Amino acid sequence: MITIFDHLGRKLILQDTPNRIISLVPSQTELLVDLGLQNCLVGITKFCVHPRNLRKDKTVVGGTKSVHFDKIKALRPDVILCNKEENTRDMVTELEKIAPVHVSAVSTIAASLQLIKDYGQLFNVQEKALKLVTCLENEGLTFSEEMQYKNWKRCIYLIWKDPYMAAGRDTFINDLLKLNKFENIIANDRYPVIDEEQLVEYSPDVVLLSSEPFPFKKDHLKHIERLGIPAMLVDGEYFSWYGSRLKKAFDYFRSLN
Repeated sequence: MITIFDHLGRKLILQDTPNRIISLVPSQTELLVDLGLQNCLVGITKFCVHPRNLRKDKTVVGGTKSVHFDKIKALRPDVILCNKEENTRDMVTELEKIAPVHVSAVSTIAASLQLIKDYGQLFNVQEKALKLVTCLENEGLTFSEEMQYKNWKRCIYLIWKDPYMAAGRDTFINDLLKLNKFENIIANDRYPVIDEEQLVEYSPDVVLLSSEPFPFKKDHLKHIERLGIPAMLVDGEYFSWYGSRLKKAFDYFRSLN
């Protein structure tokens, strides 16, 4: 018997270590693979693109906001992994009729590391999880030391177009912006809508255009620059995927500086 609490404080009781896992969050899917649990994955989303061949080998049960409940039920999962931000409350309610549902809530690097430890306990891979956490903590300390003399830049991080949507301060993206010495101007709401007039009024040092969920391209960058605002295209996976993605993120962040 295993008793564990998810990030919302909900108690999960499982009869044994889960061997059949459905992950409905791309970054958590990648983490499971890096913890050696690929063979236990029976269902994933169409957005679970890492590692590349995974969607060929596993059953795709839908996206992050909408899934095929009949497919999930047929896979007979021992546990279903969700996220407060990525998945909807109604989905979680319906999924709980099929199997125990673990919901993560990750808005900081510290919470990301805690999730790795939680999965270590839940799936009985504590040694691998702690090794990964130690690696990420050491990498983070080294990177922070490298960044200590970098000047702060006031920024706006855009995740969507038509309308423009920005990442606010209570987000995982914001924690990684701080790590890179970007001061997020957007303080209200988690993902507020802003227009071009507001972009100009904020007068940021730079606007960061993310590759996901909206795939900003060079044409969008040039449009922002024509407003008189410096802009930069950034890889959204490194700024928004928590978990083992951080292993590769630090080298990417170095390339930005």
